[in-house]
Order: sequence, then C-alpha cells, then structure tokens
Amino acid sequence: MIYVTGDCHQNFRKFNTKIFPEQKEMTKEDYVIICGDFGGVWNKEVENKEEKHLLDWLEEKPFTTLFVDGNHENFDRLYSYPVELWYGGKVHKIRPSVIHLMRGQIYEIDGKSFFTFGGASSHDIESGILDPEDPDFKEKKKWLDREWRSYRVNHITWWAQELPSEEEMQEGRTNLAAHDNQIDFIVTHCCATSTQMLIDAQKLKPDIETDYLEEIKQTIQFKKWFFGHYHDNRNVSKKEILIYEQFVRIG
Repeated sequence: MIYVTGDCHQNFRKFNTKIFPEQKEMTKEDYVIICGDFGGVWNKEVENKEEKHLLDWLEEKPFTTLFVDGNHENFDRLYSYPVELWYGGKVHKIRPSVIHLMRGQIYEIDGKSFFTFGGASSHDIESGILDPEDPDFKEKKKWLDREWRSYRVNHITWWAQELPSEEEMQEGRTNLAAHDNQIDFIVTHCCATSTQMLIDAQKLKPDIETDYLEEIKQTIQFKKWFFGHYHDNRNVSKKEILIYEQFVRIG
C-alpha cells in the first residue's frame, strides 16, 4: 500500500491510529509519502529530546515514512545526512524507515515510478529575512515582534536552499529523460506556475521553482501529481491534487 498526505510541520498527530486506522493493515513494505514541510529535522544544531521522541515514534510505526522537503526544513542538518541509494534514487535516511526523498530523483516503488522534487518559496516572510550576524539583529527582531510582523531568521527558521539549485533542476531533467519523460506519479511541495495561478492568482507569485515545475508539467507524461504547501485539500485539475490533512491511497 502507498498513501500520500500533506504538510506536517513536526506535528505528526494525524499518524495516530484513530485518524489513520489503515496503518493497522500495513507493514514496513507499505509507505506513507509526505508532500513536504516534514519538520522532523528542525532543531538548530542537533536532534533535541522532543525531535528524537517524534522520529523514534515514526520509526516504530508499522509503515515506512517517506517525505520530500518543503520550505520549512532545517536544510543545514537535512543535507548533512549521508546520501544513499534507495529504490533507484538518492535519499537521506533519518531513520531506517524515515526517509527523505531528494530533489530530481526517480524511485521505483511497488512497480510504480515516482519523480520527487521538494522545496518552495516561503510565504510568511513579508518583513524579510533577519541575519543573526547583523549588529542590529536584536533591535530589528524586537520591533518586528512588537508589531506582529512575519519574518524569518537565516539558518534558524529560514534557509536559502528552500529553492532549488541549477544542479538539482538539471539532475531532474536528466533522470526524466532517461525514463523517456514518462512517470507514474510526481510528488512535490509546491506546484507548477499555471497550477498555482488556479489556486490564487492574486497572492501567489511565480518563482524559479514553480517555473521549473511548469517546464516539467509541459514536457512530462504523468498520471497524477501530488503536492502540499498551500494548506488545502482539493483536486486542482484532473491530474493535480493539492493535499494537506487527508490521506490518499494510490496503490
């Protein structure tokens, strides 16, 4: 069995048996794929007590947890895990059965092909990114907190790696070409530019990643595309599914 669900932000409550009873019939050869903003690797430098407890709890689940990265991940730590090969693509193993599916990779799982590409632009940074090395950091932060302004802090709550590198995008193109530009499922955090416009053309703006995913959308044959990021559950088109709290079974 393979299920897909949306953003967690380190809140894994929906994986308890009351909300997700289907897991009672699952084994480690069954999978739950999270469409970004996993949040389980978040503490600044090392795994803290709470994070360890949550990751160990997921590891003890009967299924295997897979996730693409979102924009709310600690990329300094996430990218520090050794890169391994798993089912045809590169991964970071956070636990033996809690696995980060890296950008631009293709995996063969239960006879189905999956193309994954994490990352997205943060939408909660209207007042910018603060740098702890800035001599005025404390003063700026104090003022923004007092005014209830949204902002993030570099290498603490925001990382430039939330958007892809040219190398990651090219690796995705190369891997897709090797599969004749045909794939069963695409799993991302954000979506293609034209799809994003259907969600909210006024507030959501294109960026390097949505434009890249638009290129993928226009050139790749696929059956279904699952993505998170926008905190809603809806079929944006016949083939593109925005997912948040729900679990969708695809195999």
